[in-house]
Amino acid sequence: MSEGVTAIRVLVVDDQAMVREGIVLLLGLLPGIEVIGSAGDGEEAVALVAAHAPDVVLMDLRMPRCDGVEATRRIRAGHPSTHVVVLTTYADDDWLFRALRAGARGYLTKDADGTQILRAVQDVVSGQAGLSPGVQRRLLEQVTAPAPEAPAPGELPDGLTPREAEVLVLIAEGLPNAEISQALRIGPATVKTHINNLFAKTGVRDRAQAVRYAYRQGLAQPPRTGGSGADVT
Repeated sequence: MSEGVTAIRVLVVDDQAMVREGIVLLLGLLPGIEVIGSAGDGEEAVALVAAHAPDVVLMDLRMPRCDGVEATRRIRAGHPSTHVVVLTTYADDDWLFRALRAGARGYLTKDADGTQILRAVQDVVSGQAGLSPGVQRRLLEQVTAPAPEAPAPGELPDGLTPREAEVLVLIAEGLPNAEISQALRIGPATVKTHINNLFAKTGVRDRAQAVRYAYRQGLAQPPRTGGSGADVT
């Protein structure tokens, strides 16, 4: 590293010790990177960010106690100067878009090599998005795909109100209640009331059934790959 150049301080988060240690070793070989610690789950990651204020967190997604999406949301809310790059085994569109909505600035799969990881870390620190070409392509497809035409109020099935239909569409997109509340600018209790009402009207028992209902009725389109969110009400 050149004299006067500050290393990018990185925290590694993964629930598998062998994977976590391997990533730490790899990062130690990259120029301009300083690993300041590692964490085994999202709770520990949030605590370490608060204690050490790293520049970048390399974040796994599927972890116990607190997954990578929730950890990303909490880190970005409490420490906006810390950037999150997701590094995961799963190239799953549902997890991808949930992580990006939570504030992740980069998204790589674990088959990325050292050069790709270094580029992503440098990109997010410089204010750019650190996304692999495959992720960028899927984002572009989502953005350019024609949106389904929203049905007029009189055409909504099973007596759904326009607001209930909006909530149902957001459930089908994988948003948890808190994000639905933010998207529609309504309170969490109101979101839950709409969900309970639409469940009763449509006869569905849970979010997974609600998603399938939305697809059948043409209110939402299934993603090309990946699954749909199944958060509890």
